[in-house]
Amino acid sequence: MKALVMREYRTFEYCDVPTPVPGKDQVLVRVKACAVCGSDVHGSDGSTGRRQPPVIMGHEAAGIIEKVGSDVTAWKPGDRVTFDSTIYCGQCERCQKGLVNLCAHRRVLGVSCDEYRQDGAFAEFVVVPQHILYQLPDKVSFTQAAMVEPLAIAMHAATRVLVRQGAAVLVVGVGTIGMLTLQVLRSMGAGTLIAVDVDQAKLEEARVNGATHVLNSNDPDVRTHILNATEQQEVDVAFDAVGIGDTVNLCIDSVALNGAVVLVGNLKPAISFPLQKVVTRQLSLFGSCASAGEYAACLDLIASGQVDTDRMISKNVPLKEGGEWINRVYEGQPGLNKIVLIP
Repeated sequence: MKALVMREYRTFEYCDVPTPVPGKDQVLVRVKACAVCGSDVHGSDGSTGRRQPPVIMGHEAAGIIEKVGSDVTAWKPGDRVTFDSTIYCGQCERCQKGLVNLCAHRRVLGVSCDEYRQDGAFAEFVVVPQHILYQLPDKVSFTQAAMVEPLAIAMHAATRVLVRQGAAVLVVGVGTIGMLTLQVLRSMGAGTLIAVDVDQAKLEEARVNGATHVLNSNDPDVRTHILNATEQQEVDVAFDAVGIGDTVNLCIDSVALNGAVVLVGNLKPAISFPLQKVVTRQLSLFGSCASAGEYAACLDLIASGQVDTDRMISKNVPLKEGGEWINRVYEGQPGLNKIVLIP
């Protein structure tokens, strides 16, 4: 089969590799679309340690089942599917509690690190275990389904806390995850939705994705503008989809007494934050890791039109050109956000 292999950091080769063979409880999926995650882009330079070459990256994908293992009974060749990016065991204590994102034996497709190597879906075919598959509704295209993984991350984050009807909510960082979080929050009935980012073009797009107010974080009065947007009441919940000190602290500074901050981004491994403010204002900080079973609900949101993933995609490109386009995103080409690779 053909695959896009990262041979060295930021150096890709479109080449022939052996087609994987499914085990008895696995299926072979013919990939029809695979989106490029920000973690693939950032990881391609070696900075994360989770894309060690050689590796076939890619974990946001959808396709058609080509072949099934001997123990697979619920799926058949020809089924249109997407699949979780996390390969979880389903047996450990955390999996039994529904915390599949925290599985003791967790592997992520397209990740190559010190602990394991798991080739992903930047290829014509990929093998996945049957228990992480999801059937695609007829109304959902393959490119739309390739966006289910980031949408599931957004939904997982949005449901880490109770967001009441009409709540005032702040989302800091409107890349793919932040933008989808806005859409999910809008579908949940949030009221005032404030988006903050450094990129003015993204802020304008945030309006279309549900933001009622957009603010540039370079504005020295951004905190005042947040207060004005909430009629001096501050926000009920804040989501940080970046993960650096300034953005986390803006969230902490902006939530009301007894409010909550959900941490989704993690660009920095460590930051400092105002502990005393968190304690004396009785704020709650929630980490949000990947997703934990939200795929089916996300597919329903797309099929019903409540969430629009098409507008998130900057460009569909052939898999063989993937290396060039990944590097373009890495270098920050204007107007280029999410690309989808088509084998």
